[in-house]
Amino acid sequence: MSVEINNKIKFLGLAFLIIGSFLLGTLFSKNEDAGADSVAVAEEKPLFYRNPMNPDVTSPVPAKDSMGMDYVPVYANTDSSTSKPGTVSIDPVTVQNIGVRTAIAQMETFGRNIRAVGRIGFDEERMINLHPKIEGWIEEINVDKTGENVEENQILLSIYSPMLVTTQQEYLLALENYQTLKDSSFSDVKQGASALLESTRERLSLLDVPDHQVEELEKNKKIKKNIHIHSPFTGTVVKIGAREGQYVTPKDELYMIVDLSTVWVYADIYDYEIPWVREEDKVSMTLTSVPGEKFEGKVSYIYPYAETKTRTTKVRILFDNPHGKLRPNMFADVNIQPKSMENVLTIPAEAVIRSGKRDQVFVMLSPGKYEPRQVSLGIESNGKVAVLSGVEVGEEVVTSAQFLVDSESKLREASAKMMSAMEHEGHDMAKPTAAPENSHMEHQSPPQSMETHEAHQHD
Repeated sequence: MSVEINNKIKFLGLAFLIIGSFLLGTLFSKNEDAGADSVAVAEEKPLFYRNPMNPDVTSPVPAKDSMGMDYVPVYANTDSSTSKPGTVSIDPVTVQNIGVRTAIAQMETFGRNIRAVGRIGFDEERMINLHPKIEGWIEEINVDKTGENVEENQILLSIYSPMLVTTQQEYLLALENYQTLKDSSFSDVKQGASALLESTRERLSLLDVPDHQVEELEKNKKIKKNIHIHSPFTGTVVKIGAREGQYVTPKDELYMIVDLSTVWVYADIYDYEIPWVREEDKVSMTLTSVPGEKFEGKVSYIYPYAETKTRTTKVRILFDNPHGKLRPNMFADVNIQPKSMENVLTIPAEAVIRSGKRDQVFVMLSPGKYEPRQVSLGIESNGKVAVLSGVEVGEEVVTSAQFLVDSESKLREASAKMMSAMEHEGHDMAKPTAAPENSHMEHQSPPQSMETHEAHQHD
């Protein structure tokens, strides 16, 4: 019985020894870890602690936010002498928590399509305002409705003009005179008759008397009191200023005729898109009135001024219209296809922090270390922006949470300036104060007073 009790005592003693050894090892391990942590803290003490969700909220001591998250310690830059002002170092945990992402600046073909609303108008190079060149009365009008289509050389109306009658009479007299003198032996007389005939015929031509009327006049020798006004080309009458019996002068507009075989389309382009557009750029257009059909044209002119109210620049586009489907004053969807730009350095547009005075990005120097850079930007397209200066090919820029990084950068820069100012102030206080210029005189005064005292005693 005693042997069994002794064995139990030995077993319990061995168990207590093992448990005690384990507890002592754990305690020493904790003490070593605490010592290492204290050494690390002693080596690098945080400047302050920052709320991980709101960088503007800081604390001089460790704390937790309303969600129970620990404040993030912020340490002084160990390489501040070589880093630019505002450079930020963030620990990997914080980088992951705030969701910092980066993208590589790279060379690529840069292009875009520009969509705009277009308004169809007349081709002003195929438009004419028809005026008579003589005074008279409209006796017959053949085209009296707007929208009518006319053919080239079609008679539009006829005008009775006393001036025309007089000019025809002069031409007949000149013709008769030439026929009489053309066989004269005197060359001067024959040349004079020929010159007079040509002069009177030229007057008829200047009055827009058509050739067939002149030929009839020469053949029949009958003066016509009316002159025919013909259409100069095939087109559509869009305006009429003549009525039968009306007295007209060269100041009066009889017709406005437009050739609609080609049309102009006007599109208003915003300021940030206009740098892309060039003359001869290809353009496609669709209309709700012509479903399923696409029209192809090209940019023919970019106006040299912007519209005051809309801050847009007008672009003129030329389209062929052989079947008359494109009607003036219709609206259309216009898609301008500028030529792509080759070998352009680009970064995501979301990486840029636009403050109004400057554009800035954060470049990742190494994992967790970000440097602010001021950049000069070019044109923007499809979420990318061209970089003219400030970033090199292959560098990584921050594309998300950059506003948090920017806040950290500004606070870090402000802290560095404050610490620098405090160090400078402390250095000035440590300097010895210079003695005043009259200190030598002050040290010399005691002997004089002693002499005065001795003289007083002698007396």
